[in-house]
Amino acid sequence: MIEAHALTKRYGERTAVSDLSFTVRPGVVTGFLGPNGAGKSTTMRMILGLDAPTSGRVTVNGKQYAEHRAPLHEVGAMLEARAIHTGRTAYNHLLALAATTGIPRRRVDEVIEIVGLGQVARKRAGGFSLGMGQRLGIASALLGDPATLVLDEPVNGLDPEGILWIRNLLKDQAAEGRTVLLSSHLMSEMALTAEHLIVIGRGRLIADTSVADFVRTAAGASVRVRTDEAERLRQLLVGHEVSVASVDRGVLEVTGLSSDRIGRIAADQAIALAELTPQQASLEEAFMEMTRDAVEYQAPAREPEGLAA
Repeated sequence: MIEAHALTKRYGERTAVSDLSFTVRPGVVTGFLGPNGAGKSTTMRMILGLDAPTSGRVTVNGKQYAEHRAPLHEVGAMLEARAIHTGRTAYNHLLALAATTGIPRRRVDEVIEIVGLGQVARKRAGGFSLGMGQRLGIASALLGDPATLVLDEPVNGLDPEGILWIRNLLKDQAAEGRTVLLSSHLMSEMALTAEHLIVIGRGRLIADTSVADFVRTAAGASVRVRTDEAERLRQLLVGHEVSVASVDRGVLEVTGLSSDRIGRIAADQAIALAELTPQQASLEEAFMEMTRDAVEYQAPAREPEGLAA
């Protein structure tokens, strides 16, 4: 378990993380999200004892990282996959880590097979592709068979097979009772991997909730309705806290009413419906909605076609 209490980090006059509190619990994959500059990397570095908080405290399994006698057995981390000696082979890189932390040699062989580097284990890591480097970084994180995993952008550079592999691996780790904290900018993949989310912006907590609740709360749900009597139905539906938009001829998008309620209203007025489909926003849409005021660098607004100079 990871517990952050009123965590704050300042660099001179700049506050990277401000009064941040959250708990990452075992048994589920927790996604750690935020725009660029939100403070994610700083927070992860404080979890691992690489940066000291200005105030507040963060513990892993009840202790600060430096207080653990055998940290690799408690926390496996990957913040920068290519932070390795490029002249070493993958095998020797892992063997050096194992030798300095009391991990048996057989565990090196095990993690090499787990991450699929068996055929290149004796090659120098400096010649690895980005995806192979990611696999080696993940192998390093798994080496101590830790109770907690902290991974920053683990799917970068992986092909579709590799992305599916890391997704299943993290779910399996959580299913075994481990604590898994995962940071990624790939919202589609986060939606498939994580069950819980911690979202921050400008160093402050925005949300600490399940993926389903985050999407539902942030973006709201709408219902797509198709009927030959769209205008008549619109008049019946629109009202306080209910909005109705025309998205195409004969097609309405209704926000503020459930599909069951819309169906009953239509049936009472003998309006035939060709389609009545609940629409759910994506995690990406929900994330953009919830963090739009916390983005450090805004892209310029796109001019309508035909108006550009």
